[in-house]
Amino acid sequence: MEIFDPKKHWQHPKRTIGQKSADWITHHAGSWTFILTLIGILILWIIINTMAWNYKWDPYPFILFNLLLSTLAALQAPMILMSQNRTAERDRWKAEQDYKVNKKAEKEVKQIQKDLRRLLEKKKR
Repeated sequence: MEIFDPKKHWQHPKRTIGQKSADWITHHAGSWTFILTLIGILILWIIINTMAWNYKWDPYPFILFNLLLSTLAALQAPMILMSQNRTAERDRWKAEQDYKVNKKAEKEVKQIQKDLRRLLEKKKR
């Protein structure tokens, strides 16, 4: 009996540049490094724009910064969804493979039970 290893049989579909970049952005945007960096930039932006004496490129209420954060969120959301769709596709494939393996195992167990019953009947005679 052959042992099925899904990792050996999974064919990674050729990803486009957009898909690769979406995966890369999703991977890095979901990290503590990204979150802490964003918090640092936020604090630095506010300090510089409230303490600067000569030139404040984005004075309070920081409309430019709000625009940048909104744009970041608007771009990240679809990229995260694209990455999740590919993950869901791979998970569906794995579930199908599990189902096939389970069906095969079920058939083999039924055959073994049938053989055992036949052997028990022979022994009783």
